[in-house]
Amino acid sequence: MLCFFISDLHLQQQRPDITRALLYFLENIAPGADELYLLGDIFEAWIGDDYADPVLAEISPALLELKNTGTAIYFMHGNRDFLLQSKGAEKLGAKFLEAPHTLQLEQGTAVLLHGDELCLDDTEYQTFRAQVRDSNWQAAFLSKTLEERLAIARQLRETSRNAGAMKSEEIMDVTPAAVSKLFDESGADLIIHGHTHRPKRHTYPQGERVVLGDWGTTGWYLVSDANRLELVEFSPT
Repeated sequence: MLCFFISDLHLQQQRPDITRALLYFLENIAPGADELYLLGDIFEAWIGDDYADPVLAEISPALLELKNTGTAIYFMHGNRDFLLQSKGAEKLGAKFLEAPHTLQLEQGTAVLLHGDELCLDDTEYQTFRAQVRDSNWQAAFLSKTLEERLAIARQLRETSRNAGAMKSEEIMDVTPAAVSKLFDESGADLIIHGHTHRPKRHTYPQGERVVLGDWGTTGWYLVSDANRLELVEFSPT
């Protein structure tokens, strides 16, 4: 089974180069895959399915083409696009996955998640995460006008950037105890996630943790098939 995993593209109108990189990936790398997993923060911000996101309109045809040729596409919420709902997923050609999700790969049992759940030392962020994942908060946010939601999203991004600049690298990375607990509770051989923007393969006594890369001047994907598990950085040509 040929599977691809990507996350942390942070698609936005201000970065058309990343949109082009995704289209290159969908048209030149992903075709022929059995499954494609979108593990969160595909969009820089998602303010509701009723917003006509121009980036979504640009990438939707390529995703639907991939789906129509036989690739199953799955989407998992990140900390930027947790408000994406059924209409948005339909335009991505994707089915929802709840984290953590267990998947059987050629290399063993894998647990998939966005990754912010593992950053427990960042208590300020975890408080914020609990707030915005609350159904009442989401309903109140989605009841606002599009203009109000866009303004709030801009403010939240700015606050996040400022807060991140003040935090240590260790606090913003995964908490080792959380990783060990997930290995022990799931019995998995692999943990696959994004969020931290620190692409790397880490070895543990229980198995391996693979961190997906964030997209910028280059793109990143993890590929799994019968012959390999490989974390790949690429430049669109």
